[in-house]
Amino acid sequence: MGTFQYTIEIGSPDQSRFQEVQVWVDTGASYMSLPGSLLRGLGLTPSYSRRFRLADGRVIERDMCLVPVRLDGEVLPSPCVLGGEGSEQLMGAMTLEMFSLGVDPVNGTLIPVVSNMLGMVESLEHLGLQARAAARKLARLSTDVKNKALLNIADALAERQDELLAANKLDCGSGKASDSSEALLDRLLLNPERLASMAAEVRNVASLPDPVGEEFDVRTLPNGLILGRRRVPLGVIGVVYESRPNVTVDIASLCLKSGNAVILRGGSEAIHSNSALAGLVRSAISAAGVPRDAVQFIESTDRSLVGQMLRMRDHIDLLIPRGGADLVRRVAEEATMPAVTGGVGVCHTYVDRSADLKQAVDIAFNAKVQRPTVCNALDTLLVHSQAAPRYLPELARAWLGAGVEIHADRRAMSILGPSEDRRILPATHEDWGQEFLSLTGAIKVVDSLDEAMEHIETYGS
Repeated sequence: MGTFQYTIEIGSPDQSRFQEVQVWVDTGASYMSLPGSLLRGLGLTPSYSRRFRLADGRVIERDMCLVPVRLDGEVLPSPCVLGGEGSEQLMGAMTLEMFSLGVDPVNGTLIPVVSNMLGMVESLEHLGLQARAAARKLARLSTDVKNKALLNIADALAERQDELLAANKLDCGSGKASDSSEALLDRLLLNPERLASMAAEVRNVASLPDPVGEEFDVRTLPNGLILGRRRVPLGVIGVVYESRPNVTVDIASLCLKSGNAVILRGGSEAIHSNSALAGLVRSAISAAGVPRDAVQFIESTDRSLVGQMLRMRDHIDLLIPRGGADLVRRVAEEATMPAVTGGVGVCHTYVDRSADLKQAVDIAFNAKVQRPTVCNALDTLLVHSQAAPRYLPELARAWLGAGVEIHADRRAMSILGPSEDRRILPATHEDWGQEFLSLTGAIKVVDSLDEAMEHIETYGS
């Protein structure tokens, strides 16, 4: 069918500049050729290496990096092979797959599979069909096969660390350029320690008992019939989530262990990280004998696709939102399939008058300071009035030393006394029920456990 040209924009690693470039596409071999001089001129350097098997059976290893490519205004990462035999062919195959590009069989032109909303909807429907087919196979797989897939994921998180960190660097760079909050940037960040923690959690999931096939509530009826319940997979889980890339691996691992296929739709702010992680998961599970289509990831960041997911009741059996109150509310109101909508975390801790105050300081410090940007971090501290005079000064010293901004009610302010520290502020009504996701904590003094429970009932999640 010959060759033709297609225009894309390729950028420097920090996205500080983009260049428009004409690329040649060979429709017979399905590869895209980029001039090596262009890649060198943009200052690209190797960030990891990868092995490839060529058509003739040879295995080669090539230096790689992620190149920001802007297609129709959207920036996505393209794996790039830096020099060596077969580089152009290898890069082209990955570029076409990354952008869901295809060759029109009629006229040989390069076309985006999701070039318009109709195409996006059709692409989503296709993902749903693939997930449904994979779910039927996954439901019959043995525990050993599923556990092997999970261990493959854990190993790959270490082996492909450089690739993942390079993708995450693009997300963090975009976040800083758009003046994202420190809380959001912290949720976005991946580093070697967090990747190691993710791998450890995947191994923990692998060590859990397999829930599929478990029988319970078994009883014998008067007529001799034995009746019981057996756990089976739900089918296809849809998950819409924001910010934190680790959710991609967490959800995929839990779904695999429970025998469910999953369709993942992450936030646009983490698109590079999520795409790299989803690709890693799909490769790792396929090597263990699990259908790679059991984990689907929506590459497009078009927000309208969330609405389409909520209407895919024929393809998705359960929808789970992982994000802020607005997302959870939208899913609760618009989902046409069953949905789990209790994911907002306004977390309270109550310190009773009989509490060990040193231990209570340590608990409140850890709950607020360890990871303030996650949804289970402490938001409001409730303190019994008889414990408050001794407890609050110690707690305030610890919190302020860690950079926590304190929003104290009138009674707490009277105990803490006048302070020149601008991080002690009077609490307002808006502070109660607020999920801070930062180094900010509200304090309220109460007179009883019942009053504390009433406050949590009113403002908790």
